[in-house]
Amino acid sequence: MSALAFTSFALAALLLAGCAVGPDYRRPAPLGTNAMPVTFAGTTTSNLGDWKPAEPAAQLPRGAWWTILNDAELNRLQTLAATGNQELAVAAARFEQSRALVNVARAGLFPQASALPAYTRQRSSLNLPQNGVPAGASYTYNFFNLPLEAGWEADLWGRVRRQVESARAGLAASADDLAAARLAVEAEIAADYLTLRALDAEYVLLGQTVEAYRRSLELTHNRRRGGVVSDLDVSQAETQLRTTAAQLPVVDLQRVKLRHALATLCGQPATGFALAVRTNALPAVPAVPLLVPGELLERRPDVAAAERRMAAANAEVGVAQTAFYPRLQVGGLAGFQSISASTWFDWPSRAWAVGPSLEWPLFTGGRNRAQLAAARAAYDATVAAYRLTVLNALQEVEDQLAAQRLLAAQADEESAALIAARRTLELADNRYRAGLVTYLEVAVAQSSALTHERTVVQLEAEQLAAGVALIKALGGGWTTNRANR
Repeated sequence: MSALAFTSFALAALLLAGCAVGPDYRRPAPLGTNAMPVTFAGTTTSNLGDWKPAEPAAQLPRGAWWTILNDAELNRLQTLAATGNQELAVAAARFEQSRALVNVARAGLFPQASALPAYTRQRSSLNLPQNGVPAGASYTYNFFNLPLEAGWEADLWGRVRRQVESARAGLAASADDLAAARLAVEAEIAADYLTLRALDAEYVLLGQTVEAYRRSLELTHNRRRGGVVSDLDVSQAETQLRTTAAQLPVVDLQRVKLRHALATLCGQPATGFALAVRTNALPAVPAVPLLVPGELLERRPDVAAAERRMAAANAEVGVAQTAFYPRLQVGGLAGFQSISASTWFDWPSRAWAVGPSLEWPLFTGGRNRAQLAAARAAYDATVAAYRLTVLNALQEVEDQLAAQRLLAAQADEESAALIAARRTLELADNRYRAGLVTYLEVAVAQSSALTHERTVVQLEAEQLAAGVALIKALGGGWTTNRANR
């Protein structure tokens, strides 16, 4: 091939390389033919209060949203988890793997070169003529070879570019996966820690109740010795004391398990892991901004990751379509060849070759069509997964909004019930001291009051957990807007 012909051929290949077969990516509707809801159920714009959503983008940092709880120990746990949590380490490693795979795909856009030095000791066949030596004669010789081979594939139909597009979308999905994993770990630590704080409060309440019941038992013993009450009252008081004391190890076991879970989340062994003692009351339920559903899709990293996987799968459809088109490769080699080491690098030992090659798939037994069908099915699967992720996101927000509303109503009623139970206990105790009733009435009132006390504490914990879950469902990371008001 003359230099002019080769140059013309190369220019034509470069012009063709401007196109890329396959569908260009267009984001499908998140709910298919169903319209996105305008607002969440039971919400109004007045719920926004002093809060303003951060700029909607899943790639932005989530922010230290847990600091709104104003708990130094929780802040310390989150800092430990940021560097020690192994789930985050896995997600970070996968992100780095995706970054490397982008470079792997990009490498196909550039020429590839390699050096292949070789030495061969060869004996010719007796039955074949070799360079003028008649058949029946043989000789042995050395062969020294040092070629430098280079090749480049003209990306006529965009196969390599589609691979790069897919890899870049996969990298973005991995970044969103890392953000989703980080948000999940932060929310799990906050929920476990707040539950542990509530169990601590419940344990203290049980301890104080056991001590009160012990004093009641002593009082009953004294009244029995004075002949005021019977042994039945003593037995009832002791039963009440022992039954309540038996709940202490149950609650303590729950506390131990949560401490161990927090240790694992922080990337530390459970043995010897300790938390700072907090004696103050549980924090207030955080006020959370309510976004419109469309903003939710931009904030949640799992939704963003699912959308990027659609883009990657769409690009793979283009890669599969390029298998039906010819592949043009330009290759060459240059180097030194000799049968003697002393003349290996002499100028007459030079050798070279250059030229294009065209690979055209004429018959593949249906392999290319099957690969294209598989790529299209994989894309359809990512679309369905994306829509399922959106539906799950909307469900999680609606669930937690309902939990916020209904738990608040339950807490109000339970607080009123606790006030009534405490009043009932006070009346029953006064009637018992006056000798008007047996200890059974006091025991029933004590049991009812304790049940309501524990329920109030547990409801506080459930409200906090629901608040954390709502923050997670909305994507996390907000800033107040007081400076702009």
